[in-house]
Amino acid sequence: MGSLHPRITPPWNHCARRLHNPELQRPLCQFPAASLSKQGQRFLTSLAVSRDSKTANHLISKFVATSPRFIALNALSHLLSPHSTHPRHLSSLALPLYLRITEEPWFKWNPKLVAELMASLVKQGKHEETEALMSETVAKLEFRERELVVFYGNLIDSYCKHDLKGGFDEICGRLDGLLRDTSSVYVKRHGYKSMVSGLCEMGKPRAAENRVGEMRVGGLEPTGFEFRCLVYGYGRLGLFEEMDRSLKQMESEGFEVDTVSSNMILSSYGAHNELSRMVLWLKKMKDLSIPFSIRTYNSVLNACSTIMSLLQDFNEFPVSIAELMGALNGDEVLLVKELVASSVLNEVMEWNSRELKLDLHGMHLGSAYLIMLQWMEEMRFRFTDADYAIPAEVTLVCGSGKHSSVRGVSPVKAMVKKMVIRTNFPLRIDRNNIGCFVGKGHVVKNWLC
Repeated sequence: MGSLHPRITPPWNHCARRLHNPELQRPLCQFPAASLSKQGQRFLTSLAVSRDSKTANHLISKFVATSPRFIALNALSHLLSPHSTHPRHLSSLALPLYLRITEEPWFKWNPKLVAELMASLVKQGKHEETEALMSETVAKLEFRERELVVFYGNLIDSYCKHDLKGGFDEICGRLDGLLRDTSSVYVKRHGYKSMVSGLCEMGKPRAAENRVGEMRVGGLEPTGFEFRCLVYGYGRLGLFEEMDRSLKQMESEGFEVDTVSSNMILSSYGAHNELSRMVLWLKKMKDLSIPFSIRTYNSVLNACSTIMSLLQDFNEFPVSIAELMGALNGDEVLLVKELVASSVLNEVMEWNSRELKLDLHGMHLGSAYLIMLQWMEEMRFRFTDADYAIPAEVTLVCGSGKHSSVRGVSPVKAMVKKMVIRTNFPLRIDRNNIGCFVGKGHVVKNWLC
């Protein structure tokens, strides 16, 4: 790795111009990549205003030397994330940060981390550094085929995340060579799995289907994973005839349509505004006893433009299911009816004499909104039914925004807070956990009933 050091000097001649751009001077706490610690935020903020490589290298060395393993790797992951909106020039510091981390006694080589770094370097146009990492890694894993095919799979995943088509094609070429030379069933299966998934992610489901054909010729039967990739690959492009054909083939091969497959299909329909098809698929799920999930809610409600529009203004959205139904029309009414008839609410709600708890984790804004409306109706019903005990405490878990696109700013929490205010719901933010609203069971019962 020593040969990499002469080429890691960042383009400081461009940094000064970028630092005059107000868009690049936002506080680091607003950058929505990995959830950063305060120490990591301070580090990246100091890097953002550094004007020369010597200062940057000093900051990097000091940060890594004084930081626990998790914080150092977390900051690196933040720089490598394709979803991060940190100042662009900071991406050029991912390599020197990585090299400094490798000098720590706690460092353990990780193929996924190297793959993420290589994708970042390709995106920056640093092909020499990328090739150096590739050569070093291939040499390291040359006689360990299983680890090498996993590394190539990690590269495919990383290049897909960054939409690096050229790099993706190169890795597929390397994988082809490995698959031709190996006799290992594990290596072949893992390699084909990575290529089929990656091709579908890159918008090439027909090429992925050809790879499935190659698997069969080579004596490998495709699994449910490959079929799901094809279903979603065609569906994302709106090629619904091909999606249906792949789905039927999957069923004919003995793989049941499950919740995961169904959510992929719903997401595909939603991406192309095919709400009537979504209604029919939800009905089919019910007929086949395929359970709904939080992702089912997310996939469906993200496609309901009226609901998402209502949630743009927290002062105006309906505060009951009856009001919501009155504001909707057509297929959105039918979609909401199918969702509220499912058992998802019971899966995210706990009810006993000690506590009534609703957990909104994993829900997008529309899902959290509808679940909360359902929850209020369910509470009203159960508080008047003698078969249900009155819980001592009521807890609503909505999160504090650690994983939101803007750290510490949770749209779900903001919606819940506005719902509490507008309905006079007797809940308050928990003093010990700002991601929770709490209240007394008997007080909530009196308010509802």
